[in-house]
Amino acid sequence: MTAVVRKLTTDEDILAARSVMRQLRPQIAESDYLATVRRMMQTDGYLQAAVFEGDTVVAVAGYRFMEMLYAGKTLYVDDLNTDDTRRSRGYGKMLMDWLKQEAKERGCVQLQLDSGVQREQTHRFYFREGLTINCYHFRIDL
Repeated sequence: MTAVVRKLTTDEDILAARSVMRQLRPQIAESDYLATVRRMMQTDGYLQAAVFEGDTVVAVAGYRFMEMLYAGKTLYVDDLNTDDTRRSRGYGKMLMDWLKQEAKERGCVQLQLDSGVQREQTHRFYFREGLTINCYHFRIDL
């Protein structure tokens, strides 16, 4: 079966990716997922794309376009996850390649993402894909 990357625009497609996304973002209640994604799409320019094998989502990304004084036009990846049972089969690379191409086509000069410090296996993947660590991300819970 051939895997393909598609933008998620319909409720059905967004829901098809829910279980894979919730592996990365379990704090979002299953019942709130669609409404949350739709709200973010409407208010924040959030977009999603996924790798499909037939009708099954095997990897998913959430991303947005932004422009920043220090970086210029950027594709920022909020979320990137491959199904836990389908890792190391090239789906993450396929999705990352698609995101890089999408960024270039939209005139971006950078692709950026943040990744939790505990995700060491994920960081090895990012390094293989040519991403580098260039700053610390600070936060405070309010």
